[in-house]
Amino acid sequence: MTTTEPGHHPFRSGFVSLVGRPNVGKSTLLNRILGEKVSITAATPNTTRTRVRGVLDGDGYQAVFVDTPGIHKPRTALGTRLNEAATGSLTDVDLAVLVLDAAAPVGPGDRFVAARLPSDAVVVVNKVDRATPTAVLDQLARARDELGLAAADYFPVSARTGAGVDQLLAHLVGRLPEGPRYFPEGTRREAPEHVFVAELVREQLLRHARQELPHSIACRVTEWDWPYIRCEILVERDSQKAIVIGQGGALLKAAGIAARRALPPGAYLDLRVKVEPDWQRRPDVIERLGY
Repeated sequence: MTTTEPGHHPFRSGFVSLVGRPNVGKSTLLNRILGEKVSITAATPNTTRTRVRGVLDGDGYQAVFVDTPGIHKPRTALGTRLNEAATGSLTDVDLAVLVLDAAAPVGPGDRFVAARLPSDAVVVVNKVDRATPTAVLDQLARARDELGLAAADYFPVSARTGAGVDQLLAHLVGRLPEGPRYFPEGTRREAPEHVFVAELVREQLLRHARQELPHSIACRVTEWDWPYIRCEILVERDSQKAIVIGQGGALLKAAGIAARRALPPGAYLDLRVKVEPDWQRRPDVIERLGY
């Protein structure tokens, strides 16, 4: 049945999955497309740990973008779960978008992901602002030659600056099938508010602690009585707890202040750090955290 809205052509809608290796800029691209933060970003690999859905409403369409964890060689139960979440996002979606890094060679990880995509996937070469025009052209040529996506369309973009994103979005919208509106108009993210707040806290801790806590930190909201929000921060060792807290509590305080800036005025974040030994390798804890 054709879906229409008054005064419009048949309504288009669908799910668009963003996949690729860690740190190619999938979350930054999603935030750029939507015009606001729905997925956290950091330089740490596998910052994204769950499928994050961001919704874009336009003239006659609704596109639901699915940001996914970076696909990598897992070393823990958490890594295996992240890969399952990413590859699982390729089922029941209307379009698959493979994101590559313009400044990094096409490698086995890219080919591994590409082999799981339909031949008409869209390939995005991101971070063109960090590569010369010649390097971008070389990357596009290598992608065409090495990925085996015979019917793919290719787009060079910079999620950071926005270059090329409008052209990419127009192409994706044009490929959406006719369908219903899946979310109420104006919805921007599917994740519950408490999950988004926990992710904001984790984002700021990763940014402030930098490379010291690459995978060993998790956050969850354990109490919500607005404006009071208690967020529990899990680490694996006492030494990591000391890093998260910082000298005199400075790092924890700075991360809390930065996360609170993204919340409505008046929010009070109570951050608690807890040691949960070896949690990345414990399926029970991973399940409890919602990964």
